[in-house]
Amino acid sequence: MIERRHVALPIRIGATFETQSGLQLNAPRIYGMLAKPDGARTAAILVHPSSNMMSHYLIDPLNARGLAVLALNTRYAGGDQVLIMEHAIQDVGAGVRYLREQGFDRVVLLGNSGGASLTAFYQAQAERITITHTPAGDPVDLVPAELPPADGLVLLAGHPGRSTLMTTYIDAAVVDERDPDRSDSTLDIYACGNAPPFPREFVARVRAAQRARSERITEWALERLRVLRARPGGARDEAFVVHRTYADPRFVDRTLDANDRAPGGNRGDTPQQANLSANNLARFTTLTSWLSQWSLLSNADGPDNLARTTVPVLQLEYTADAGIFPSDVARWSAAGGDRVENHRVVGASHYLYCLPDQLAQVADLTAAWCLAR
Repeated sequence: MIERRHVALPIRIGATFETQSGLQLNAPRIYGMLAKPDGARTAAILVHPSSNMMSHYLIDPLNARGLAVLALNTRYAGGDQVLIMEHAIQDVGAGVRYLREQGFDRVVLLGNSGGASLTAFYQAQAERITITHTPAGDPVDLVPAELPPADGLVLLAGHPGRSTLMTTYIDAAVVDERDPDRSDSTLDIYACGNAPPFPREFVARVRAAQRARSERITEWALERLRVLRARPGGARDEAFVVHRTYADPRFVDRTLDANDRAPGGNRGDTPQQANLSANNLARFTTLTSWLSQWSLLSNADGPDNLARTTVPVLQLEYTADAGIFPSDVARWSAAGGDRVENHRVVGASHYLYCLPDQLAQVADLTAAWCLAR
């Protein structure tokens, strides 16, 4: 029998305008669902910075193999426009505390996709708190009692972090942040004249331009914050738009960082449309949120944080993933060293959609590793 329980956990609010809801501001909560098989003594937390985990495809398969699962949503579920990673880890801490209070002997963090860097960041701070401020300079009150360490980490198709993702996905061809139509065709991976396989020199120029664009936005955000906060009674933050953020050369050229993927990235077979869409990575954000999650100043780089942890790690590589690449897997492995147990799930795409054999393999490997330790 599987017991399913709705969970509402109190948290400390992170910023005055983190939500428009007066109810949430006055009684802040995060929500989740605990699915517990009879007799389960080990529990896993499925968590992501902004995705809703309560209908995750792994809950039922892991339950069937005897593993309890807390599908936990952070305060930013459904929208990452104001996401502050330093506050998101406080939400993970609320989940770990809850499971400890429920009497589970072992708690493991399951970081799927963007959840990988969040769980690594959490565990690093849970083992040793080093963060006192966000990259925007805002104080963060991390308390050891609110950040109990987990017993292990599982990285499922994990990308290294939102700062890395942005620096490799952002469109190098944009030359004016205020006018997305102004473009340098010599850096446009979708331009007709730039057909794959891309010359090494072209890829190098694109990568340099991507990093430069990201750093320009960061420099502007820091200066804009300085101006705003210098005004008497002025705003502490401000919203803005980042256009065209889905243009990794690997989406078009499968010889780069080669695996079994289909072309097009993880937004379907039309990455150019995703790049121009009204809603994609960091399309709507704020100055403080950009700095915390998307900029290279972010404290939440996954492999960097993993290297600061001591717990055992399971990493599952999905070999047909069109957005997480072999170089990402290698970074995680290098960061964790001998603590990392690696497995390849051949033919697995990022969401395991309509792949029952690969889904069963992921569930088998994850449950066996969590329950055996």
